[in-house]
Amino acid sequence: MPRDSLALAAMNRFATPRGEFDLTRFPENPRDQLRAWDAADEYLLRWLAGIDGEPTDLSGTVVVLGDRWGALVTALADHRPVQITDSFLTQQATLANLARGGVPTGTVRLTTTADAPPDRIDVLLIRVPKSLALLEDQLHRLAPHVHPGTVVIGAGMVTEIHTSTLKLFERILGPTKTSLAAKKARLIFCTPDPALHPGDNPWPLGYALPAGVGAVSVLTVTSHAGIFCADRLDIGTRFFLQHLPERSGPEHVVDLGCGNGVLGLAAALSNSEAQVTFIDESYQALASAEATFRANVPEGTTATFLAADGMSGVPAGTVDLVLNNPPFHAHRATTDETAWRMFNGSRAALRRGGELWVVGNRHLGYHAKLRRLFGNCEVAASDPKFVVLRAVKR
Repeated sequence: MPRDSLALAAMNRFATPRGEFDLTRFPENPRDQLRAWDAADEYLLRWLAGIDGEPTDLSGTVVVLGDRWGALVTALADHRPVQITDSFLTQQATLANLARGGVPTGTVRLTTTADAPPDRIDVLLIRVPKSLALLEDQLHRLAPHVHPGTVVIGAGMVTEIHTSTLKLFERILGPTKTSLAAKKARLIFCTPDPALHPGDNPWPLGYALPAGVGAVSVLTVTSHAGIFCADRLDIGTRFFLQHLPERSGPEHVVDLGCGNGVLGLAAALSNSEAQVTFIDESYQALASAEATFRANVPEGTTATFLAADGMSGVPAGTVDLVLNNPPFHAHRATTDETAWRMFNGSRAALRRGGELWVVGNRHLGYHAKLRRLFGNCEVAASDPKFVVLRAVKR
């Protein structure tokens, strides 16, 4: 094996008290030097095994919320855990990591944040998410399923755990304390209190779009917890809405990285003959997009809502128009890797003459990538902060 491959294999070997596991993120990328676990995962597994604390009884129903790339459920597979995640990429990474470890299909139950949790939870393990709103929503959803004897342990890096994080655990579940830090990671211990009355779950939110944004002006948007700009229209999308192409006739439009779906909704409302597909890797985003769409289109109007890695679930040569506001962060990493996959996937999915429209901050330089990939790229609109770009598949 070449030296670089040996180094990569060693880097992806996750040593735990329960054995060693070869793990990768999804999609797998040999150039990606980011591991599929961190010190918080290590700390939590050591605690459960009794190395840093008392051994934890895992004989009941074990639920793992927010497992980043499946490291926790892979290590705990013998206990048949239930994984709850908002991320399609996390699910795919988990499936690949379980298969790599020889874990039989069905040993781990993979669910999303939109699915009903198990009726009774005996051990609840929580990787603290970046979004405090998503944590709030999920704690509200899970609280009715824990009992006074449920072991609740959160885990995160020190930079991820704040006073506001602990207050959420306290307000929704019960008394909370933290561990000492180890390798810049920390654990959260919470004792469920059945006498608590945390109030109603505030999610999802609804808000009215502003005037002056085309076909969706003053319509109501639904946003589930954890999506980007859940309580307002972000300025990049607002600028994009003001400069969307005017089209008519039967066509297949994709709102790629749809968030709450306002771009796809605008396309559907401005062209009643368009068939719109909403795509995101976040199940919370897809739930938002579907709720927004259903509330604002005539009864009987159809659309497709697809959890996928970019355009990977769309057949080649079947799309006429892609609308895309790509993220430049992926699971805490600042990278253009996601945008590049979206652009490549869009080119493959577009018919000849099909168009990709992209909005982005000027400094991101998307025009250079699009020109290299499509052989053309023009500026459709711009202001001092944003640029809307159009690339055509020749």
